[in-house]
Amino acid sequence: MADQELRADDDADSGFEDAASLQSTSLSSSILNYTYENGRRYHAYRSGSYPLPNDETEQDRMDLLHHIWRTMLGGELLRKRPTNPQRILDVGTGTGIWAIETADEYPEAIVLGTDLSPIQPGWVPPNCSFYVDDAESDWTYEPFDLIHGRSLGGSISDWPRFYKQCFDTLRPGGLLEMQEHDAWISTIEKEMPPWTDSWNVTLNEASALFGKYLNVADKHVGWMRDAGFVEVEEQIHKIPIGSWAKHHKDLGRIHLSEMLNAVEPYTLALYTKVLQKSLDETKVTIEMVKREFCTRKHHLYVNYRFITAKKPG
Repeated sequence: MADQELRADDDADSGFEDAASLQSTSLSSSILNYTYENGRRYHAYRSGSYPLPNDETEQDRMDLLHHIWRTMLGGELLRKRPTNPQRILDVGTGTGIWAIETADEYPEAIVLGTDLSPIQPGWVPPNCSFYVDDAESDWTYEPFDLIHGRSLGGSISDWPRFYKQCFDTLRPGGLLEMQEHDAWISTIEKEMPPWTDSWNVTLNEASALFGKYLNVADKHVGWMRDAGFVEVEEQIHKIPIGSWAKHHKDLGRIHLSEMLNAVEPYTLALYTKVLQKSLDETKVTIEMVKREFCTRKHHLYVNYRFITAKKPG
């Protein structure tokens, strides 16, 4: 489905969609002293530096999103498979599911996953380890053969510095793969539904005030090239929200479920803390956006991007 235009299934164009760690470093109590706001749980390490929650509901969403990414690649974990990698870094590993499955696939490699939240499971492959770390801190790792990151929009304030650290931390000939989705809903119509249209703009403005832009997926190619990477390539998949498209109906249904669960975590902190909106007003926005997601007449979709690059050998 990469680089293909979406076409609506006109026969179904009505009504509503069925809404269907043990860490490698010792954990101090402060790291586990989570913050609770608006009924959601947030990370404690460098509290407030990332606007999305880390509770079980969010972990389930992240694992569902992992399934969506793999489905786009026909079950693969990477768009470009490395040859005999010895050391692999997963930046912003989240639940650790990508790192764990990669460790299983490359048993001879050491796989490290880093994240602000120690939410990864304790039972992991022997070649897989997790560390509580901030991707914006100075990197002191030994060189890697592959660096992977996914859905990091909204978590990095200085992307050129981030990619310089990736470049410096890769061995010559090492691979970089970022899997990023637009933080902006698109539609095949000329006009967006009103609540979703406003949500797009407001989230983007709030993330700018927060200092970590959400909607940056289309800028990674330029940042990688500026950092010195070569063979920079981007593959774009247009994934429908719901089953309205002629192709990938099942993936669209799964994507709808993920998106319905994504609206609240993306909205709560940015609306209430950054924009100082009331919780009641924020909840109305959340529910109305979700309602528009479920109405198939809108034909909404999201661009998912696989951006790959290489450090010169």
